[in-house]
Amino acid sequence: MYLFGASGHGKVIADIALSNNIIVEAFIDHDVHKKECYGLPVLNTLPKDGNQVIISIGNNFIRKKLSIEFEGHTFAKLVHKNTIISPTVSIAPGTVIMGGVTINADSTIGKHSIINTNASVDHECIIEDFVHISPNASLAGNVYIGEGSHVGIGAIVIQNVKIGKWCIIGAGAVILKNVPDYSVVVGNPGRIIKRHIIDKNI
Repeated sequence: MYLFGASGHGKVIADIALSNNIIVEAFIDHDVHKKECYGLPVLNTLPKDGNQVIISIGNNFIRKKLSIEFEGHTFAKLVHKNTIISPTVSIAPGTVIMGGVTINADSTIGKHSIINTNASVDHECIIEDFVHISPNASLAGNVYIGEGSHVGIGAIVIQNVKIGKWCIIGAGAVILKNVPDYSVVVGNPGRIIKRHIIDKNI
């Protein structure tokens, strides 16, 4: 396996791979000055040797761009051993589930998403592609998180709420109602403070 992104986030993913007895051959990084990370070599290009790949970068937008760049490679998924995940949960390729996570019945996790340390995802949630659920964030049942959205550390989303695509939910925010696409939301109760501008063509 190769990990694209020689950074702190990549180190955490390397630990998950190793805990599952998966050999990480190297990190890949476009930064030509990086030669070593976490005791592993850093390469500047992704070899075409059939090994699986995880994009080990926390930024959702960059993960999406790289997933397009590396189309044709085989993306793995990694789940830390210290998790509680219902057998009815669906997890798509490219996604990483960190230690201490709980994901309950009939939830769906899309491609290249991150469910970070000690996050809780309750029953029948739908998490689309390129989402990041930060450490200690909690989603109640039947929550929908749109593509590319980032739920900040310790945020809480109550049941049956829909968060649109490419939203940013601030750390510790409490989300009590639906959030439209491209919103930045903070506070308790959560309030929209601005619209998040991204390249909508990606």
